[in-house]
Amino acid sequence: MSPQNPSDPNQSNPDPAPSDSDQSEQGSVFYRWAPTFMRRSTHMNTSAKLGLTEPYQHWYAPITSTNLRELFAEPEHPLTVEIGFGMGHTLIQMAQSEPTRNFVGIEVHEPGLGLTAFEADRLKLTNLRLIKGDALKLLENLPEGHLDTVQLYFPDPWQKKRHYKRRFVSPERMELVIYALKTGGIFHTATDWEHYAFWMIEVLDSLAPLQNVAGSGNFHPRPDFRPLTKFEKRGINSGHGVWDLIYRKL
Repeated sequence: MSPQNPSDPNQSNPDPAPSDSDQSEQGSVFYRWAPTFMRRSTHMNTSAKLGLTEPYQHWYAPITSTNLRELFAEPEHPLTVEIGFGMGHTLIQMAQSEPTRNFVGIEVHEPGLGLTAFEADRLKLTNLRLIKGDALKLLENLPEGHLDTVQLYFPDPWQKKRHYKRRFVSPERMELVIYALKTGGIFHTATDWEHYAFWMIEVLDSLAPLQNVAGSGNFHPRPDFRPLTKFEKRGINSGHGVWDLIYRKL
């Protein structure tokens, strides 16, 4: 699907993402990441509270993990990492529908972590593990070519211009994603914010190691394997757009 530029002249040409990198005194590159997520106070129901207790801790892996494949009984299966899975509804559905694929979800919000662990336990899933923390810290620990897929669904759009540096999709952050992906691996993202959609396609199309599966400058139709959330359905019924982007590492 070919994109149409937003009608707002202030949004039709997204400003390029600022650099987050710097040099240490020794000259080696390090990253001073601005947070890409906003800490929110969310109601935690009984199931979510249970999912954070000791009997459910086997669903969790440390953020310092350097080999996610060894978390699973079938480490040879394709491995997907979902960044910021929210309350986990999509992640749970995907793990259910693809039992021969392993999934690791990383999230900072405890209600989502707890509820997802509770549901994974209830469904007796064997192909799902969870990590609490900043995805960038996890990605920095992973070896090159470790992941088959990275998915980032409905990340915080950070609408104010002074906050654009917090958007996850930036050239510097995507370097970590690209490094962790195997050759032929997939990065899949989706947003319901038009300005962020065009920002992402501009950034991602400019990165040489990535190939836009739908063709340069194009968005991808929602694939069947990405479940519709109730909020997304509500937005579509109200006439709001949703934009998917799928890239392959060359």
